[in-house]
Amino acid sequence: MAKLPEIALVAAGEQTAKTLVVLLSKDMDLSQLAGAMDKAQLEKAIATAKFKGKKESFLHILAPAGSEYARVLLAGFGAAADMSSQDWVELGGAICGKLQSLKVEAAAVLGSTDDAVSVALAEGALLRGYKFDAYKTKRDDEEGDDAAVSLQIVCADKAAARALWQARKGVAEGVLLAREVVNLPPNDLGPVEFAQRAADLAKLGVEVEILDEEQMQKLGMQALLGVGQGSVRPSRLAIMKWAGGKAEDAPIAFVGKGVVFDSGGISIKPGAGMDEMKGDMGGAGAVIGLMHALAARKAPVHVVGILGLVENMPDGNAQRPGDIVTTMSGQTIEILNTDAEGRLVLADALWYTNERFKPKFIIDLATLTGACMIALGNHHAGLFSNDDELAAQIDKAGADTSEKVWRLPLGKEYDKMIDTPNADMRNTGGSRLAGATTAAQLLQRFIGETPWAHIDIAGTAMGSPKTAISQGWASGFGVRLLDKLVKDNFES
Repeated sequence: MAKLPEIALVAAGEQTAKTLVVLLSKDMDLSQLAGAMDKAQLEKAIATAKFKGKKESFLHILAPAGSEYARVLLAGFGAAADMSSQDWVELGGAICGKLQSLKVEAAAVLGSTDDAVSVALAEGALLRGYKFDAYKTKRDDEEGDDAAVSLQIVCADKAAARALWQARKGVAEGVLLAREVVNLPPNDLGPVEFAQRAADLAKLGVEVEILDEEQMQKLGMQALLGVGQGSVRPSRLAIMKWAGGKAEDAPIAFVGKGVVFDSGGISIKPGAGMDEMKGDMGGAGAVIGLMHALAARKAPVHVVGILGLVENMPDGNAQRPGDIVTTMSGQTIEILNTDAEGRLVLADALWYTNERFKPKFIIDLATLTGACMIALGNHHAGLFSNDDELAAQIDKAGADTSEKVWRLPLGKEYDKMIDTPNADMRNTGGSRLAGATTAAQLLQRFIGETPWAHIDIAGTAMGSPKTAISQGWASGFGVRLLDKLVKDNFES
């Protein structure tokens, strides 16, 4: 992982950096700049640049001779009353990005008396500072962000802010873990290597169990195993348990599709863009990132995270169109297209999760369908659910974190589209119509009466638009959303 910003929460007067970042509202209270610059010079610079303190606007000023600072960066945020927690996170990211573009190595940020705001700024800066460059042996000096920015954020109560930061830092690290596994090349991250990443969470107190192919064969997971049978790399099921709640509490469960590379199998994908299928495990990335976040902040809740880890490749042993597989549930699926593989992995993983752990609810995440991208583009994930309350909670958490979802329909009329005379169901709807919904309908057959939600993150986990806190190819979508969901609704 690239070198990340160094962030310190300090008390007023403890800052030592020679670049000063000052938060300014549109009301322009310049008193906090006393000593940094002459007031008349400062007002002239602001007037000349027509700086109004608007949200995420900046004014960079070189400090005059005699100032204790080398430069001052004014960071506008509009009106404090209009700023949500997420807005402060995004401002922190924008500040980090601006400092990187100016090639500033160290800066002090002041202007807030709210420690929650200071922590949000720190979170945004850490998320923005991530860059996937581990495989580059030469770097362009003109990029300006090879060196990590060192940030000192001035707080009202340093001890309280640092306690808050310890929790939020764990969540941000979970996002970065999700980004990293999605970004890693498929030759370095196969099912076994991904499972090891899950096992590494033991150091945070997560109990981890890894099932190999023999164990899954005994459980009857022919749908999951069928996807991976064309690869020389063995499939795995990773089970992560965080026991932070009351002993008698049923857990909540999250299941992630982890197709570490998806060639499409015998129904092979076009060559153009196939390299991006290294990210077809974005759902598993979100779940492992969430488990890191919850464990790092010692969340008082029982959580189970399940990762179905496979590679979908074509060879003489690969699954064929026309094959019929028997799932762990006993239900059979006719394979019409081997590129509709994620739902096969999830079918067994969902059934296993429900049968073994009897959770309060299950949420699965998957880069599942191109159809969802056609419907929603890159700005919303598709949400399907059999439970209105759970769906509303997910929607609110998504709005609060800017990891937005849009609910799409389920229904008997769509369920009929995956019926086949040859088996209990087929793995596609047989046409291009309602492709995201027919995939969700198949998944619903493996969760019984348990409250459940399926989040299709095909358009948001990778290649989504850059934001103030995400500048790379992998976004880590889902970690902050689900952490917020858990924190607001399910912690004891």
